[in-house]
Amino acid sequence: MAEHIPGTGHANNLRSIVKTITWRTIGTLDTILITRIVTGSWAAGAAVGTTELFTKMILYYLHERGWSKVDWGLEDIDSPDVSPMH
Repeated sequence: MAEHIPGTGHANNLRSIVKTITWRTIGTLDTILITRIVTGSWAAGAAVGTTELFTKMILYYLHERGWSKVDWGLEDIDSPDVSPMH
């Protein structure tokens, strides 16, 4: 029988920080390129990208930590048989 062990399957703080940084790097490069295409200005792209880098990194980290406290959607694991063998 499957038993849920609270806290299993959740990301720790370091994992959340690394995921936050790598995802924001991708997102910020995308924002800079889109802003450059729309405005024709690399300076505008850099200004928008730099601003959103910090705001969205903080928001993503808080979002990730919130989800790490929720068990919804996580699969239970089978509990090990700890009965003594005779």
